Amino acid sequence: MKELSVRMKHAVLELNDVQEPECRFGTLRLEPDGTLFRGEKQIHLPPKELAALRVLIAHAGQVVSPLQLKKSLWGDVHVTIESVPRCVSSLRSALLPDDCIQTVYKRGYRFTAAVECHRSSVVDTLPRLAILPFAAGLNVPEYLGSAIAEETLAQLGARRSTFAEPFVILARDSVFTLAQNGRTARQVGQALHADLVLTGTLRAMPSHYRLRVEMIRVVDDAQLWIEDFFVSQSRLAGLEDDLVERLISRLCGGVLAIAAEAARPTETEDDPARREAYEKFLRGHQELHTLQRHRMQEGLQNLLRATELDPSLINAQIELVNVCITQSFWGFMSPAAAAEQARRTAKAIPENVNGATAILPALGWIRFHLDHNLDGALRAFAESAGLSHDPSTTRARVMFALSRHRFDEAIRLLDEALRLDPYSPWLHARLAWAWHLAGDAAQSVKQIESAITLFPGHESPCFYGAMILAHNGHGERAVKCAEGLIKISPYWDLATAIHGYALACAGRGSEAEAIVERLQWISRERYVASTFTAAICVALGDLDGAIAELLCAEEARCPWFFQMLADPRLKPLRGLPKFNRMLSTLAAMEADVAQSQRN
Repeated sequence: MKELSVRMKHAVLELNDVQEPECRFGTLRLEPDGTLFRGEKQIHLPPKELAALRVLIAHAGQVVSPLQLKKSLWGDVHVTIESVPRCVSSLRSALLPDDCIQTVYKRGYRFTAAVECHRSSVVDTLPRLAILPFAAGLNVPEYLGSAIAEETLAQLGARRSTFAEPFVILARDSVFTLAQNGRTARQVGQALHADLVLTGTLRAMPSHYRLRVEMIRVVDDAQLWIEDFFVSQSRLAGLEDDLVERLISRLCGGVLAIAAEAARPTETEDDPARREAYEKFLRGHQELHTLQRHRMQEGLQNLLRATELDPSLINAQIELVNVCITQSFWGFMSPAAAAEQARRTAKAIPENVNGATAILPALGWIRFHLDHNLDGALRAFAESAGLSHDPSTTRARVMFALSRHRFDEAIRLLDEALRLDPYSPWLHARLAWAWHLAGDAAQSVKQIESAITLFPGHESPCFYGAMILAHNGHGERAVKCAEGLIKISPYWDLATAIHGYALACAGRGSEAEAIVERLQWISRERYVASTFTAAICVALGDLDGAIAELLCAEEARCPWFFQMLADPRLKPLRGLPKFNRMLSTLAAMEADVAQSQRN
């Protein structure tokens, strides 16, 4: 544990470098998060061009050599002699009509525009709050402590604009990951540079629950506030309401200004059906974070029941949409069935209800992958652009970008999310996958090695790590990753397929063939995401078998289908007529959108 703590400390130092300043030059403004604006118009910069711009701005007026730029942009990775000039040329084009970069013959490049930079002090001075999962005492359902902490986070997030004095709420995944790895409340706060940590214990009494919470100041471990909340076990739905109001009262100096519409009607506590609905919602929400088939199915049933009992419980409906899409991503539910349920649920949510935009990323995914309606998908993602990072929203955005083969955009989204959520195992591992699809083998291996080191035994590094390591010549290590994944999630088809691919790459062809046969047999009875089986066939040299699996995935609208068409593991299929025809589907969608924009 001590060694892991040291590794995590180094990782957070890398991920939380000194905040970049806001810089203005010419007619342009570069925000701290890397977003470039000309007036109110955003200008897209790929990651390498953004990195080059920051290097040039940092040395404004000085000559920066091609070697300096190469080291800053690619480190020790070998690139061609044309890589730096090509990157600078692309950056110049993006900045036009501002002409800011001068080429100095045989020496390098000079940033000639006057640069005015200043660091934003607003975010830095706001208090940062981490809410840990509440410990569950004897006779308390295991999920309940975490569920109440998560719902507290959600309600605080929904009311953020109404705070008399704003504060920063730290991301759930990072806080929960650190807490579940055995960190104390203060250690979690120190790792995430929090000012305050809220922790607590939920205990069962004969007829009541008692939640004892305490607010800790991280700098000196001082206990600033401790309070007990009592709620009847039959009226659990009111507990986090009371907690949120007390939190806001404490944090905002006693001034409580709640103007936002309540997420749940106040009469819930007095209505048995609504009480049961809320408890079903809390339980179902927790299963969203598992990769156990039976638990996810149970979570789905709990959320369905919650929406039946209380149609006004919008949070349950949003969560139901998200759990359907999650099950589809991980192969536990066919895309068609997931889309049907998600659409049915979305129709029941009034458009003007507070928080309804949270379903739009999921609907955007459905329009793209199920309907092949890229224009409709783009509208859904554009309308939900104001949503802040959460696991479901960011995953949908990243999967959408990767499926369109916009790898720079996906990498940028993941980098931005990691700034907010630096200890999210899925973000770290998915970033490695994005580099893999982009064709940068060295960077993908480096990133997945870091994720495996940071989060040993977690599903996400095992999932992506087995594929990336196997493809890059580490077959036996990949087999171990896949075997670890199967131990965690023994009934997960994707884990089985990844295991088969790792075995094939490790030279254990007969075992890999047996897995292909097993998956094909299972697919006769229920949905299997066959895009992953295609990679095993390629590794075994069966290109016809791989094409057949991809055709099945295309027909089923597998959410991984378009990504896999760019997967370097399927490179031997490129150029085959049927494979090219599959690629043409994506090209046709992009062309239709481009044409409609021109019109």
